[in-house]
Amino acid sequence: MYRIKTLNKISSVGLSRLDRDRFQVGSEVENEDGILVRSALMHDYVFSESLRAIARAGAGTNNIPIDRCSENGIVVFNTPGANANAVKELVIAAMLIASRDILGGADWVQEQAHTPKVDVAAAVEKGKSAFAGPELYRKTLGVIGLGAIGALVCNTALDLGMDVYGYDPFLSVDAALRLDRHVHVVKDVDELYKVSDYVTLHIPYSGTTKDFINADAIAKMKGQVRILNLARGGLVNEDDLIAALESGRVAKYVTDFPDDKITTVKNVIALPHLGASTPESEQNCAVMAAEELRDYLENGNIQNSVNLPDVYLDRSGAQRLCVLHKNIPAMLASITALLSRDGVNVENLSNKSKGDYAYTLVDLGTPVEPTVLEDLKRLPNVIRVRVIG
Repeated sequence: MYRIKTLNKISSVGLSRLDRDRFQVGSEVENEDGILVRSALMHDYVFSESLRAIARAGAGTNNIPIDRCSENGIVVFNTPGANANAVKELVIAAMLIASRDILGGADWVQEQAHTPKVDVAAAVEKGKSAFAGPELYRKTLGVIGLGAIGALVCNTALDLGMDVYGYDPFLSVDAALRLDRHVHVVKDVDELYKVSDYVTLHIPYSGTTKDFINADAIAKMKGQVRILNLARGGLVNEDDLIAALESGRVAKYVTDFPDDKITTVKNVIALPHLGASTPESEQNCAVMAAEELRDYLENGNIQNSVNLPDVYLDRSGAQRLCVLHKNIPAMLASITALLSRDGVNVENLSNKSKGDYAYTLVDLGTPVEPTVLEDLKRLPNVIRVRVIG
């Protein structure tokens, strides 16, 4: 029986993927083998010795102490693409409300309706011009980050009749194949800044992407540009953005990450972190997270990990050996030499690395002796060893 602790409310559709004959699931579970989490902060979380994996029902993992997890041999999963459609739709809405003052207009109509002796229909005809704004059609959209969300945004914007530029220094083959051929993919983000009427961010937050949009970047953009940030708050330097809003260089800023500094600034539209707030998105994320967790605990397979390499093997043999270790030379040779010394036949094997860490899956022809496992655990730079029958 595997024990799965939930740190947030997780969609029942996702939880249903964990067979209750094999998984004990709930917020009160102790000595957990796995954790399902959404937004709960885990940086001070005390890991149980049994904890093997954490699955985040969402794309961002800023709430999880990734380095500490890696050091303890805990795999961290996320769910890339599961909420992509929800975010894409909000991006389209954000472009519209940044262009045409829909929110301001709706609020103004309500004010007229609640003002005594005001003829609403007459007031609307007289005052509607104050809320006019440009169309999206034939405008240029710059998309920074061409992953699952960015690609959907690009393709949908083309359908709206926009000219679309995309930038991603780490563009994968799979991501490139998702893009419509009419998207202008540039290698220098400055090319995108120079032509875009709208700039939308779809990159992860890290030390290298912090303040990605700053005074220098804004200076390279067209005047009256509209900037959308539905990715992460720290991607935009708020002091620089406020200065650009005050000068008029930036016409509007739409953010899904309001705070005390930015929310009340004129021409800022602050949303309450609605990017993935759809029932469909929550279900998709929960299903993917639960399935990632289940496959790792039951089969040792890793897919969509943020701290360890993806390794997948169809099961074969009598037993599967899972070894998390440092990514240093001769580790695989050390593991196989030890198995060979004890006469254990290797039927299948996969070894991959990611940064400082590596993962080896070995399918064995016969069950391994406990002494072999202890020898494996004592190998220098081995972090964690697990056997699946």
